[in-house]
Amino acid sequence: MRYWLLILLLPVFSACGDKGRHIPLATGLVGDLYVVMDSAQRKGTIGRLIDSIFQAEMPGLPREEPMFRIHWVDARRYNYVLKERRNLIFVTTLDRRSDGAAIVRRMFTPESLETIRKKPNDFFSSRSDVNARSQEMAFIYGPDEATLARNLRAKGGQMVSYFNLKERQRQTQGLYKSGQMKGITDILIRDFSCALKVPFGYKLAYQQPDFLWIRQINPRDDKDIFISRKPYTSQEDFSLKNLIAFRDDVCRRNLFADPDDLESYLMTETTVPYIPVTADTVNFNGRFAIQLRGLFRSHTPGVGGPFIGFALVDEGTQQFYYIEGFTISPGRDQREIMRELETILYTFQTSVELKPAAQETPAP
Repeated sequence: MRYWLLILLLPVFSACGDKGRHIPLATGLVGDLYVVMDSAQRKGTIGRLIDSIFQAEMPGLPREEPMFRIHWVDARRYNYVLKERRNLIFVTTLDRRSDGAAIVRRMFTPESLETIRKKPNDFFSSRSDVNARSQEMAFIYGPDEATLARNLRAKGGQMVSYFNLKERQRQTQGLYKSGQMKGITDILIRDFSCALKVPFGYKLAYQQPDFLWIRQINPRDDKDIFISRKPYTSQEDFSLKNLIAFRDDVCRRNLFADPDDLESYLMTETTVPYIPVTADTVNFNGRFAIQLRGLFRSHTPGVGGPFIGFALVDEGTQQFYYIEGFTISPGRDQREIMRELETILYTFQTSVELKPAAQETPAP
């Protein structure tokens, strides 16, 4: 989903990065955040709020996994080893009188500090590629702790969306570095009037007139994506009840834990009260969509896991698409697998997006 953030558009720190110079690639693992702040403030209200925002449980997973892993760094111990981390966040308030807070404040220009005093509703800004390529350096700030705490409670989710988007953009670059399975994309364009960028390593598993399934089977996990469609009838197609019904119908006809056992079809898991199926309105590359998250299982005992899906309409063909990524990876952390599947799903294009590209192709 795209979010418009309240970003302070000015040089927020004195040592600005120069994109023209050669800089190394950012270091660190996907989903890691290094938060630099005063150690006492980290143990107080601000630190607890930041922890609760970024380390909230990622929805739709069978086991509890935080959306991000936070590495707390005392501002007095921030050094050259850390300056190239992929996600760096600096936190300060102007009323804090300590060595750690002073160190962070020195990264702001005098003009920026004055703007913070005058615009208390601003609390978050970011820069890219400051000390390393593919690095995000963000600042969380406020004129005082009470104001910053209020902004974090009201708008902290925007920061999560921002870093989720940046991780997805990085994953897009990494996933397609080895190439694409263009043959599968060609099938989608020809037979389904849509497209998906399929990374190298995924294979076509099954195809029907209104259904296509691709998968990548690894020693430790099974990554799956399917595309299904039907004629669009009304806005009721987007209701949670009807989405689950459509998903279950598609799975019952096409997806089985054991292909030789027709009773082993996959189905939506709706009986786990603490992991409900959720349906959220999202901006899917500029178009309306419903994001579905939850768990699935086979009808006969066997397999299960998390899924993420998107429902949207192709205005050009009046087809209702439901696209989904799911994984079977028992006993393994699944947060980053689901981020990878979500990244692939976000490359989906309907006939509306494909037509401009076709018009730009020069005639033979």
